[in-house]
Amino acid sequence: MEIIVCIKQVPNTTDVRIDPVTNTLIREGVESVINPFDAYAIEEGVSLKERFGGKVTVLTMGPPQAEKALREAISLGCDEAVLVSDRKFAGSDTWATSYTLSAAIRKIGDFDVILCGKQASDGD
Repeated sequence: MEIIVCIKQVPNTTDVRIDPVTNTLIREGVESVINPFDAYAIEEGVSLKERFGGKVTVLTMGPPQAEKALREAISLGCDEAVLVSDRKFAGSDTWATSYTLSAAIRKIGDFDVILCGKQASDGD
């Protein structure tokens, strides 16, 4: 079974600060973690692999620092990791992000299931 899991790095919720002018999250100096709902998707992907065989590929789009989340996913049982990263993607909205991830999934190739978290903890 070929499994793809999409994940996102989000600010650690124990250190959330809001910019009073822009009303947006201040991300500088805040530790990033795997979005909790995406961690559940990783767990389910690894469980499916253990039951049916196959491979789990974890995919994320973000800055080079997102590699940390991919390394963590590998340590949790994922087999391969793909980081889609380019300065041109900075500030992408949900549509642009989903479009880019779908293009990356097509490039990865055949798959049986795609797992994603319910939502991101840093926005809806």
